[in-house]
Amino acid sequence: MKIHEYQGKEIFRKFGIPTPRGFPAFSVDEAVEAAKKLGGSVWVVKAQIHAGGRGKGGGVKVAKSLDEVRKLASAILGMQLKTHQTGPQGQKVRRLLIEEGAAIKKELYLGMVVDRGTQKVALMASTEGGMDIEEVAAKTPQKIFKLFVEPSSGLTDADAGKVAANLGLPAGAAPIFQSVYRCFLDTDASLVEINPLIITQQGQVVALDAKLNFDDNALFRHPEIVAMRDLDEEDPLEIEASKYDLNYISLDGNIGCMVNGAGLAMATMDTVKLFGGSPANFLDVGGSATPEKVTAAFKIMLSNPKVKGILVNIFGGIMQCDTIAKGVIAAAREVKLTVPLVVRMKGSNEDLGKKLLKDSGLPIISADGMGEAGKKIVAAITKKKSKPKPVKKKKKAVKAKKGKKKK
Repeated sequence: MKIHEYQGKEIFRKFGIPTPRGFPAFSVDEAVEAAKKLGGSVWVVKAQIHAGGRGKGGGVKVAKSLDEVRKLASAILGMQLKTHQTGPQGQKVRRLLIEEGAAIKKELYLGMVVDRGTQKVALMASTEGGMDIEEVAAKTPQKIFKLFVEPSSGLTDADAGKVAANLGLPAGAAPIFQSVYRCFLDTDASLVEINPLIITQQGQVVALDAKLNFDDNALFRHPEIVAMRDLDEEDPLEIEASKYDLNYISLDGNIGCMVNGAGLAMATMDTVKLFGGSPANFLDVGGSATPEKVTAAFKIMLSNPKVKGILVNIFGGIMQCDTIAKGVIAAAREVKLTVPLVVRMKGSNEDLGKKLLKDSGLPIISADGMGEAGKKIVAAITKKKSKPKPVKKKKKAVKAKKGKKKK
């Protein structure tokens, strides 16, 4: 789950992490009122969407008068903001953050993620803040300082001092890194990123940005964070899938994939790509799918107009193949399936599941192996695309018989 920058800064402040003063605004009038509350002569009008690169896309502007705040808020609020993370369609701006201006002396970068390889928290810091950290990593990786934090001991004073030293900060700045680590740990975050973390002209270290993502599996412990969820920023199909406890992510292809288990789902998508296809989604129905859940999964996949075929790949461990078969048959009938459907199932009650599919009378294509399933679904949608249109026969003109003249 993601939240907006202004919400991230609210959380930061609870952990003693310095941020600029600011207020969210949902209308132009609210933006002007926020600027009045802040006082001063310089304000920053910031678009609030769940994507980076807002500044480059025209979603972050500096205003030096209240009239300019109004003008910029009018321009940004409601715009379709396009960044490298939104895709070409962009994302509509429905919220703003009006913030006091900051006198920036230096821009830094700080990020924390869970590193599954080391089973530790990876802390990344760089003196090259305010730009794409991916670009820094690709071109000048030596400018990124990494530290792997042992969860049992946390970020020690010595480690925090190392981070400060690598960023050219005095030892007195070290506690801010420990505060960010506590924030990461206590909120069950999967990502905390501050880009930029600034040094002001007065020598203060301030989080000028706040990006936080949270582990969905831990949200039951944080109702206050769940309350920050903005459904307008999420894919409607992903929201619908979450109602049925389905793990669904939209992709750009045209082959819908329904699988049980995240690892098998990834392997299935790789298989589709291997044989020249392109997956339209990641969809994991989990280990306890019911016919109703399978029907919901089909409806969600077919809500995507790009889907031209569906591949179902099931391993029957906890999940029974006959249960999935019943769900597939019920779903195909209810949605009046018109696209090719390939089903591959292995494991518990496999023979019974296959018999149910065969006896259903539906045009379901069966496959035994993953490779065969991948080939068959790609071939099926290719065949449907290239199917020639029936040629209308032209009526032959009636010729007059020889020797007889037409009247």
